[in-house]
Amino acid sequence: VQLQASGGGLVQAGGSLRLSCAASGLTFSNYAMGWFRQAPGKEREFVAAMGRSAASRYFADSVKGRFTISRDNSKKTVYLQMNSLQFEDTAIYYCAAKYGSGTYRRDYNYWGQGTLVTVSS
Repeated sequence: VQLQASGGGLVQAGGSLRLSCAASGLTFSNYAMGWFRQAPGKEREFVAAMGRSAASRYFADSVKGRFTISRDNSKKTVYLQMNSLQFEDTAIYYCAAKYGSGTYRRDYNYWGQGTLVTVSS
């Protein structure tokens, strides 16, 4: 299984970025997909997740109203649209795949390598 995250970069505060995570080696539609991030000197934290259906979407309080998550099962890809970026959003962003039920904030089976997002103030 491989999860390949991309789309990170340098952006000014208030700007937008869209991250992508392309999956291979798994039946994508059977997995919930999540995004996490880790800022320098901090622990990894949950950002957003999407269940197998579009009705199940979850966001950390810190990104609600600014970030959206979507998936394209035909492309085996999950997206994280990030708007109104803030300096505090600077982190390495990781995508992850979860099989089964339970909270979307932990217990993921597979992880991608991460993509760096840097927001300049």
